[in-house]
Amino acid sequence: MAKKKTTTKGLILTGRFAKAGITLYMRNGQVVARVSNSYEKRSNTLGQFVQRQKMRHSVALWKMLSYTKKIMFTQRRTAYQNFIALANRLPVVYVIKDLMTQASFLMPDIPVSDGTLPTVRQHLGEVDGVAALLTDFKASEWRYDEKWWLYTAVQTMEGPLPRVRFSVREISMGDFTNVDGCLALVGEEYADEMKGWALVHIIYDRCSPQTIVTRCTLYQQYTTEEALQEAGQSYKGITDTPFPIPR
Repeated sequence: MAKKKTTTKGLILTGRFAKAGITLYMRNGQVVARVSNSYEKRSNTLGQFVQRQKMRHSVALWKMLSYTKKIMFTQRRTAYQNFIALANRLPVVYVIKDLMTQASFLMPDIPVSDGTLPTVRQHLGEVDGVAALLTDFKASEWRYDEKWWLYTAVQTMEGPLPRVRFSVREISMGDFTNVDGCLALVGEEYADEMKGWALVHIIYDRCSPQTIVTRCTLYQQYTTEEALQEAGQSYKGITDTPFPIPR
């Protein structure tokens, strides 16, 4: 394959710089080439591996949530930083290298918002034998200038790839059922064990901090020691693991 040529102020430079690990920059009007290759093997201790898996999943969740275009995280410099700080508290799930960047899991407490309004407590239950999403928000406290967003999360399996997909819709007063003086959403949908929900209370630019409630347990099989060993093996082992990684 022919070599690429780059011309800078009359100087012809030959080579494939990215592959060669060469960085070009200007100093006092001169083009300077600096070799930046590092041949040091990347460390992969157990602690580092766990942190990388945790961050990987948090980023994957953020990408899926951001598709909704309904993002309300207002407690840090950016919405992304706010979400990641909260999502990193979730249980660590271990996935093999081939699935690393895309796998995501539905689990309790996935954050969908963070703001200054009081948190609305939510749980799954039943009303007259029908599944329901129950809250502690008093129906008498409803305001004309408030909004409610219902986040729905669905666990899917796309071949071997687990993915959680999010959608959002606005809820009107007529959608709620008054249960013991509190707002609730009632319907068979809330019995689905592969779905999760979170109601976000919004008044102008303020929102309540909310997380997903769900009965889904698929993620649990990816939190075991066996899942850790399989994931570690796909990365050619963990350097200080207290148990043997099978070959």
